[in-house]
Amino acid sequence: MTTRIVVLGAGYAGLPAARRLINRLGDDADVTVVSASPSFVERPRLHQTATGQRLRELPLTGLVGGPRGGSLIVGRIGDIDLADRRVRVQARDGERTLGYDVLVYALGSTVDVHAVPGIAAHAHTLSDAGSAERLGGALATAAPGSTVAVCGGGLCGIEMAAELAESRPDLRVLLASRTEPGAWQAPRARRRLRRAFDRLGVEVLADAEVREVAEDALVLDGGRRVPYDLCVWAGGFTVPSLARDAGLAVDDQGRIVVDETLRSVSHPEVYAIGDAAAVPGPWGAALAYGCRTGSFTAPCAADAIADRLAGRTPRSFRFRYFHECVSLGRRDAFIQFLRADQTPSRWVLTGRLAVWYKNIVLDSAKVVFRHPGPYTPHRRPAEPAPVS
Repeated sequence: MTTRIVVLGAGYAGLPAARRLINRLGDDADVTVVSASPSFVERPRLHQTATGQRLRELPLTGLVGGPRGGSLIVGRIGDIDLADRRVRVQARDGERTLGYDVLVYALGSTVDVHAVPGIAAHAHTLSDAGSAERLGGALATAAPGSTVAVCGGGLCGIEMAAELAESRPDLRVLLASRTEPGAWQAPRARRRLRRAFDRLGVEVLADAEVREVAEDALVLDGGRRVPYDLCVWAGGFTVPSLARDAGLAVDDQGRIVVDETLRSVSHPEVYAIGDAAAVPGPWGAALAYGCRTGSFTAPCAADAIADRLAGRTPRSFRFRYFHECVSLGRRDAFIQFLRADQTPSRWVLTGRLAVWYKNIVLDSAKVVFRHPGPYTPHRRPAEPAPVS
């Protein structure tokens, strides 16, 4: 009896999970991956796409399907029927319905365009390749001297502002943030960031609470208006409502609540990984949003599925953050190393060496996709049956 496993999403969580399941289960499982894009999207590099840099494509067909094992469907999820264990997909060749015994939910997160009024109507985001390309098109036609307002002092906002200022020195780049950008970093890292922004000409508007994105201005708390020609919203993240709509147990942000093996607490045939999951642990009720969590939750969930199918007790998820990698354009960066309690240590790597370090970290993900952890020979379950 072959176990039908459907993996929703092929990003930093879904893709390595699928590859590991294929490697571990072999012919004992039929693994189907559903992706909205035919290629892998490097979200940490979308700011490079937006500034006109050409990134090397990574077609999913080279990782899923054919001799690699499993099958790939390019399409968008319509809905999930948990009672009948079916997923409706709008694929390129029409609507399809996929039955499953095990569902791996890895649809990730997106920029929250409902955080304040006007984002969806007037601001660009960096949620996916399409949004990055649309921003790139708008930037390409921006006249010299135009003001580009980047909203958000987190990692995405910092990297977008620096990349834009470096690639388009003819533009005025303004970064609006509720606090000092990178305020959570160690003093050395914050000093490096300030020096980089000064060198690049990025204007920082700190303590700026954006209440509305109007057609031509940011409306701050208190009514102050900050004019712009182009706005990029790099604020908070959210997840699709699909899991909540289907009836899965979710937290107040819509992330699927899971146990220590990434298994849904309400539907044990469903596993959630990456940003889609509210993973409990020493860090709290959920991990922080970010691509780095996907690559670590993926193998744990895949191993838990394989172990349960073989009648073994799966291991609990263990994780800690070691570093934060922050680009400051193509020629500068800093790496903030973290203590075990996730607070910043005094160790900070900067300059060209930090650029090299971050590129190695990002490029290593592609190796993980092809070889997601040490290969473990698959074992046929003693009594093959769907996970329940």
